[in-house]
Amino acid sequence: MIREAIVTTRSLSGEPHLAPMGATVVEGGYILQPFRPSRTLENLAATRIAVINFTDDVRIFAGCVVGKRVQVDVSKATHIDCPRLADALSHDEVTVESAEDDPRRPKFFCKTYHSEGHRRFEGMNRAKAAVLEAAVLVSRLGMLSDEKIDQEMAYLAIAVEKTAGPEELEAWGWMVEAIAEFRQKRAS
Repeated sequence: MIREAIVTTRSLSGEPHLAPMGATVVEGGYILQPFRPSRTLENLAATRIAVINFTDDVRIFAGCVVGKRVQVDVSKATHIDCPRLADALSHDEVTVESAEDDPRRPKFFCKTYHSEGHRRFEGMNRAKAAVLEAAVLVSRLGMLSDEKIDQEMAYLAIAVEKTAGPEELEAWGWMVEAIAEFRQKRAS
């Protein structure tokens, strides 16, 4: 199973970094597979710690994918020297136990050191799931056909139109803009 989360890491100098990532659940922890090159990869290799943050604010996922600066506060994790999302629903603090190199996506096998809940989950919202799926599509624009993207976005738009609140509508707009900008740049 893969859990979509915001992974926070830090550089050796302490600079925090946020990245949306699918964390593969394994017994006792997770496998993280950041793409090469990435700051998450550099930070995991250097510090061997991370925090897997569970949030229902899809603007964070969408903002990371399209480069929008969403106001995100971080605080220090409870037991490891790594930042966590201050407003996360919950978080897991992990340490890297081992790594497998790969030219595209190295694997970091992480053990859960500490888990903590912070606030109540208010339930499912189909628009949140739709925005998350759209963010995955946008992160793969160069790999997918226009037809596939249009087909998926049309289907996802149904959930957004029926169930979105202001935050989901804002994030959805970023996804639509990112697709249009990608196509415009490609055409010129």
